[in-house]
Amino acid sequence: MSLATPQYRLTPEEEESVYDPAEDTFLLLDALEKDAQVIRAARPMVVLEIGCGSGVVSTFAANMLDGPCCSLATDLNVLAAQCARRTASLNHASLDTVVGDLAAPLQDRLFGKVDLLLFNPPYVPTSTEEIAGCKEVGRAWAGGIDGREVLDRFLPTVPKLLSENGLFYLVALNKNGIDQLLKYFSDLRAEIVLQRRCGIEFLFVLKFWR
Repeated sequence: MSLATPQYRLTPEEEESVYDPAEDTFLLLDALEKDAQVIRAARPMVVLEIGCGSGVVSTFAANMLDGPCCSLATDLNVLAAQCARRTASLNHASLDTVVGDLAAPLQDRLFGKVDLLLFNPPYVPTSTEEIAGCKEVGRAWAGGIDGREVLDRFLPTVPKLLSENGLFYLVALNKNGIDQLLKYFSDLRAEIVLQRRCGIEFLFVLKFWR
């Protein structure tokens, strides 16, 4: 049975700075649903989304799981954290949000404890001039020269965060170097869960595990 996409609502103020769910969001939801049996079998107790934006992904993951778990999400944007909590509430899910950069506010307490890690990073290759001209919401998609500026800051933390049975789902663009990403971790296995054409590009959801 197909799982419903969570309801969400962005206020006029949030629309200026919070990423409105789009193709990449829905691809990640589809990947989680495709892997639902695998994820549920791992019985995740701690779920963490990095850069939660609207909270649709965190809420979907929380409602997909069979048992109770601690659902956490981070975002640099105070309004995104606010929106994510409202999305969870609208869909009768439990979600705690923390304002901060990537996993920094939580990582010391969560090392080795995250069973399900989710990240839809800013991945669009963007010049310095383009980034400077972006509106605030552009931070959600502007990824620097190769689209990996934010991602490359976070990747070294992933093996430290994941529990023994932890799963990490990542959204990436073809231009981010999919083959390189799949081989990034020497101590984690990897595979492509889903891929989909988006305009002239391809979006991917990659999965990593021990």
